[in-house]
Amino acid sequence: MAPEVQTTATMTSNDHGGHAAPDHGTGHGHDDHGHAADTLGPIDWKMWGAGLVSVVAALAVLVAFVLASGFAFNA
Repeated sequence: MAPEVQTTATMTSNDHGGHAAPDHGTGHGHDDHGHAADTLGPIDWKMWGAGLVSVVAALAVLVAFVLASGFAFNA
């Protein structure tokens, strides 16, 4: 087994890419990392419908497995 390495160095706020702690989140719409603001697009009703149909189909398969196995809570 490899010996344990002892370190005594401590990290400061400047060890994280030069951003000090107060530099994050100071102001509405301000982004310290250069990301552009994303806006939400319109609701994609076709995809939400497909998702809902998938959930209903999955529940139908679950019910079919339960009925086929003869599962009962009082067994």
